[in-house]
Amino acid sequence: MARPSKLKRFAEMREFQHVFEPDGQVIMREDYEMKGHWFEQFFKNHAPITLELGCGKGEYTVGLASRYPNRNFIGIDIKGARMWKGATAALHHGLSNVAFVRTKIDFVHRIFASGEIEEIWVTFPDPQPKKPKKRLVSSFFLTQYQAILKAGGKIHLKTDSRLLHEYLKALLAANQVEPEVCTNDLYKAGFDEEELGLKTFYEERFLAEGKPITYISFVLPAGNRLIEPDNFNQSEWDG
Repeated sequence: MARPSKLKRFAEMREFQHVFEPDGQVIMREDYEMKGHWFEQFFKNHAPITLELGCGKGEYTVGLASRYPNRNFIGIDIKGARMWKGATAALHHGLSNVAFVRTKIDFVHRIFASGEIEEIWVTFPDPQPKKPKKRLVSSFFLTQYQAILKAGGKIHLKTDSRLLHEYLKALLAANQVEPEVCTNDLYKAGFDEEELGLKTFYEERFLAEGKPITYISFVLPAGNRLIEPDNFNQSEWDG
């Protein structure tokens, strides 16, 4: 049973004009009404849209939106109680270039139209050590992202999980995709791009524990059928 504080947050979010919650049963078989209409019906502009998938508390979504007011940002997660924090922060800062969608990431191809998204951030997702197909950078999910990204649209993975990092490297190699950036230790590598310095709640915790943060960015070729790596030795990176 949901705690009273969670119920209060859910009730508040239902009143937020920048939070969308597609019906879970309907979205399994039908496209969402906003698909293909985010520019004109919500943002009221045609600035590029960036997604944060598995956005949690929405730190990256809100942080990017604050830094880049001439772009649009949407955070997606199924955990509404966490999302409430980011949605509330966007209101507090008066950000009109932010939206949140509470849904499973499996259905992003039903939420957005082909070419509607400019770039995607996947920030500190569950590495799913026992369920590779559920990893947010598995071939299944990357195929969903292919369907909504514009040509040349970039995908970023930022994680403390060496397993997830190495798995994605192997998957990209299996599909002849060369990463644009790939590092086992983001902060030691000295990248100075402003968006890479944003830190989520989990990232701050991982850094405090002394864990290096890994990062990969890449562009998927449009239309290519993606396959899983057949020679990835997961046991080398478990734990």
